[in-house]
Amino acid sequence: MTIINDDLFGKLEYKNNFWRGKTTIRMFDVEQEILLSVDSDENADFSNVQREAFLNFIQDMKNITNEAEKQVYDYYSGNYEEYREMLGNKSEADHLAPRINSLSDLKRLVKPTELIVRRIRKNGKRRLGLLCDVSWDIEDGLGIKIENEIVEEVGYQDIVL
Repeated sequence: MTIINDDLFGKLEYKNNFWRGKTTIRMFDVEQEILLSVDSDENADFSNVQREAFLNFIQDMKNITNEAEKQVYDYYSGNYEEYREMLGNKSEADHLAPRINSLSDLKRLVKPTELIVRRIRKNGKRRLGLLCDVSWDIEDGLGIKIENEIVEEVGYQDIVL
């Protein structure tokens, strides 16, 4: 078990091709500790782009998470009827995929669980993935793809994995 204490990322442990630690995020008016995963090899050769991506996210978290919340709301609003149909049972659907009228209603349906700092690709973009558990899709959850501090896509978790 390899453990390091990085100046920016904090205490990290190497597991399954990622360096894993903890970070705090504020989303849906709730501050919580989530898993931090930094995509790198055992040598912990984090790139400057990865460091910039994480630092920029921390510094502009409020704006980025506000935009993520809006896009999650739009995504849910466009898909919740399909999830309700899949659940079948009306009382279960009302509990797991209810009709909502505001962003604040998402607070009980969406829980951020992990921030992934992705490796640099040839395009040089700063890439993050935010994974969330959601009430309406326990298996696949929700992924929020962030590139250069812009929320690019919301969908199944595989968009950021």
